[in-house]
Amino acid sequence: MGSSLMLKIKADQVISENKYPIKTEHGNLDSLIGFDGDLVLTMSDLSDEVARKGFYAVGITNIVDKKEIKEKLEKFLATKDEGK
Repeated sequence: MGSSLMLKIKADQVISENKYPIKTEHGNLDSLIGFDGDLVLTMSDLSDEVARKGFYAVGITNIVDKKEIKEKLEKFLATKDEGK
């Protein structure tokens, strides 16, 4: 749980700094049961497994790299804007 919590903290920092309209939750793969959010932000080695469960998953390679997190969140938000 340590790495996923670190990812959440860094993601929350990026979201706050950029005022993204994103709400985060922290959990493990089992907590995806009943999850109805738009995005699962996870470590890159888990993103395929999460996607196979039917979720839109974004994998982060370096969980402390706020630049990488920002780029991937912006890409996700752009896909949301396209759908409007």
